[in-house]
Amino acid sequence: MTNSSWLRQLAKYLARFDLREVFGDRTVVRNVQGVRLAMPWSHRLPDYARLYPTYGQNLVDLAVGLGEIDKPLGVIDVGANIGDSAAQILARVDARVLCVEGDPEYLPYLERNIGSDDRCVIEFGLLVTELSDAAGLGAVRAGGTTRFAQDGAGDGATPVAVAELASRHQELPPIRLVKSDTDGYDTTLIPPLARAYAESRPVLFFEYDHDLTRKAGKPNPVAVWADLRDAGYSSVGIWDNFGKALHLLSIDDVPARAAILDAPFADRGYYYWDVAVVHADDDAGKAVVERLIPKSR
Repeated sequence: MTNSSWLRQLAKYLARFDLREVFGDRTVVRNVQGVRLAMPWSHRLPDYARLYPTYGQNLVDLAVGLGEIDKPLGVIDVGANIGDSAAQILARVDARVLCVEGDPEYLPYLERNIGSDDRCVIEFGLLVTELSDAAGLGAVRAGGTTRFAQDGAGDGATPVAVAELASRHQELPPIRLVKSDTDGYDTTLIPPLARAYAESRPVLFFEYDHDLTRKAGKPNPVAVWADLRDAGYSSVGIWDNFGKALHLLSIDDVPARAAILDAPFADRGYYYWDVAVVHADDDAGKAVVERLIPKSR
């Protein structure tokens, strides 16, 4: 086979694949939503941000609103990934951010993107409620996200219990915003995080996905709402996963509305909810969420 014919065959072969997947580990630097970020080429964040400009901006807007009141704003970012949320918050808010990441694939990017910022602390650890919960879990990666499962790669970080996380980082200001993006484990982690930081009554921002929650071993995703109500939380702002505002509800009304997440995609037009859950005694947090999601929705 001549060189030219070999190259043509190679071109045909590569054309069958997304080059970003074939060479996905290559490091690239992209300007995304106002910040400059290093990431693996396979990461889909630039695509989401380009197609849906509101993607992820609900979290940033929430931080901005809370940061007008609490200075500096104490933030915990669980599932920090490459540091995109932390970088965007720090670009706009006087904040101190604890970034928790359990996947070693993303740790170098997290360190490169925000590790030199003295307003950030990186905790490389797989956050769990109890250390025994991490037994057998490994990373399952796709397009820039990671979920931990029994059939995963087995190369996650050392587990860190929620209670230990709180005691390790007492240098932080009062925590007023907790963000969790852990592909199904959010409903497991959020109630103990709320209890661990109960004194400062943080707003709890997390991805709420029935399918991923069940894959993570929680057969009843709606149970989280009773847990959070018992922890003193009373109202919930809801967006779709593209960042479009949907509802502002009493926490007691959420389970009935959440039935839509078990319907076919065509019936709702989005994949999951982003939610911001506010404590009954947090008037400032309520006011911020109400500005972002008018009561008429």
